[in-house]
Amino acid sequence: MLWLKALHIIFVVCWFAGLFYLPRIFVYYASSEDPATRATLALMARKLYRFVTPFMFIAIALGLAMIGKSPAYYLQSAWMLLKLGGVAFLVVYHFQCGRYVRSINDNSDTHGHVFYRFFNEVPVIFLFAIVILAVLKPF
Repeated sequence: MLWLKALHIIFVVCWFAGLFYLPRIFVYYASSEDPATRATLALMARKLYRFVTPFMFIAIALGLAMIGKSPAYYLQSAWMLLKLGGVAFLVVYHFQCGRYVRSINDNSDTHGHVFYRFFNEVPVIFLFAIVILAVLKPF
């Protein structure tokens, strides 16, 4: 069980690295006027999205494997249900990042840097909530 937990944490950290950096690329893209810079940032966003997406799936699979070891405990815990809700939101957020990557690479993105600056903060809030739920196990 400890190996599952360790690997789960490792892949969550890897996934979050992408969730933190990808929206920063969006900010830089939206702030740039230079076509060559925008093209480079669009390419970086596409490559980063493709790189971190498997981390999301592996982190989820490892988390489900841990739940599978003791489903009666985990699925009856309010903290876990809230954590899973947060993870579900982050999966939606991840796929929304993918939509933005597509629109940036199609040169059809209409969002400004201020929008992406706020969008960039969302995973931070969820990271705090999920870690607090997992460590403190309130309720």
